[in-house]
Amino acid sequence: MSPAGETIGLIAGSGRFPFLVAQEARRLGQRVFAVGLAGVTDGALAGAVDELQVFKLGQVSAPLAALQRAGVRRAVLAGKVQHVSVFGGILPDLRAVRILAGLKDRRTDTILAAVVEEFRKEGIEIISSATHLAHLLAVPGCMSRRAPTREESSDIEFGWRAAKALAGVDIGQSVVVRDRTVVAAEAMEGTDAALIRAGELVRSRAGSGKTALVLVKVAKPRQDFRFDLPVLGLDTLKTMEAAGATAVAMEAGKTLLFDKEAFLQTADRMGLAVVGVEDGRSGAGGAPRDAGRST
Repeated sequence: MSPAGETIGLIAGSGRFPFLVAQEARRLGQRVFAVGLAGVTDGALAGAVDELQVFKLGQVSAPLAALQRAGVRRAVLAGKVQHVSVFGGILPDLRAVRILAGLKDRRTDTILAAVVEEFRKEGIEIISSATHLAHLLAVPGCMSRRAPTREESSDIEFGWRAAKALAGVDIGQSVVVRDRTVVAAEAMEGTDAALIRAGELVRSRAGSGKTALVLVKVAKPRQDFRFDLPVLGLDTLKTMEAAGATAVAMEAGKTLLFDKEAFLQTADRMGLAVVGVEDGRSGAGGAPRDAGRST
């Protein structure tokens, strides 16, 4: 954990992630200097950090210089930047052009690893995106009031292998399963879009609102915790309900739940099973457990 009094850098994408990192960092007595991306970062973040400067997507030199002027030596990447933005007509600065020209491919990990290395060379270490949020990581076993059924547990174990294969080639980190069949796999469009597509596919063939889908989300086999950590939040629960999904499994210790307490309470109200998986084993056969939740 970064020491109190340090100015921590926050390179912020969209969503709740940057807000939660900022909240915890300030609780620990750290000053938060945030770099935002125009059209991506929520402007409300300015009220949650000590200073926010916004730059165009594709710039590297200017935000790097701003972090250096602020005295930042360690920084966190937090929040979404859709991979499709690579094809969105952004105008990279000269430094970004040089970085992109040296890449072997345009996979998310390849791009982010190159940017992280560029920052390291300039004296700024990008630390794990879970550094400030370890308390929000999924734990092993059943985290919900309802345990998965035998059928859901079978789909979880099947989906784990499929999701790990998908993540291993950096396509996505989630699959949606029914009856030990992958109905939809996540790619650039994200988890929620895969869920919506799965719900539509099953309903179109079954002619019924009963879809009984299972969502499985995993980390990459060689997950770099500095970026692209698996995340689930309340929006995904709403999408699950709309798609007709009944259970969600995620890799324990490697998936962040935003906001964890509200996530689990909402899942309970919906009657969903929520499971943390280790090594492909759901551990869901036993009784549901509290998983550290407040009462």
